[in-house]
Amino acid sequence: MNEDKATLSPSRANDYLNCPLLYRFRTIDKLPEPPSIDAIRGTLVHSVLEKLFSYPKTQRHYDIAAADINPIWEEMKATREDVPQILPELKEDEFLFSALTLLQRYFDLENPQSFEPSELEAHVEYDLSETLLIHGYIDRLDIAPTGEIRIVDYKTGKSPGLGFEEKSFFQMRFYALIIWKNLGRVPKRLQMIFLGDGKILTQDPTEEELIKTQNKIEKIALDIQNSKSSGVWPSRKSRLCDWCAHRKICPEFGGTPPPLSIN
Repeated sequence: MNEDKATLSPSRANDYLNCPLLYRFRTIDKLPEPPSIDAIRGTLVHSVLEKLFSYPKTQRHYDIAAADINPIWEEMKATREDVPQILPELKEDEFLFSALTLLQRYFDLENPQSFEPSELEAHVEYDLSETLLIHGYIDRLDIAPTGEIRIVDYKTGKSPGLGFEEKSFFQMRFYALIIWKNLGRVPKRLQMIFLGDGKILTQDPTEEELIKTQNKIEKIALDIQNSKSSGVWPSRKSRLCDWCAHRKICPEFGGTPPPLSIN
């Protein structure tokens, strides 16, 4: 791959859409961010669900999955740099109980004995142009015997409120675009499983919708390139600022961003 080629994932695209300055902090400056207990719990539950599908169908039940929580958690503590940072403030018993609650909710929503995933934690990518590579990680890819494709994403938080569902599906259509371009088939279904409140949201994309998604991605990539060329990364205030790790250096809150690094 050409080293000068730009790359874009759904998370970085959303960073720019939500706040170009946040994109700069994360992608250009690579500023450190404190680890999040919620994010680490999400990683734990994702890992347990991934392992669940390594078992034969008849063994895919809650007790088997629940027994994997502690070993996987101990492995995370031993191998990940971010986990030790949260341990001083973590009530471990409550943390693990909350992970088990999310895991039980998964089994309330879906029967993992009823299907065989095609791929898990699949890294997918596509050269959208000579200058742009799009990529991402899909939690689960299901392909039916008839060839129909379902893209599944686990969310350990709660489902979006009214009016925000469409924004949430941008990530899923991003994945669907890559699958369509690579396999020549539009995925039949996009499915987000929200373990935080036990809801499943689905969408059946069309070619027209994926073309619109492609146009949107190309526009984001162009805007990012323009920001890089001009050095202008505007801040954008929203309710997401409440969870931002960079408020102290954000102009919206009286801060001053560090000088742009020159590569």
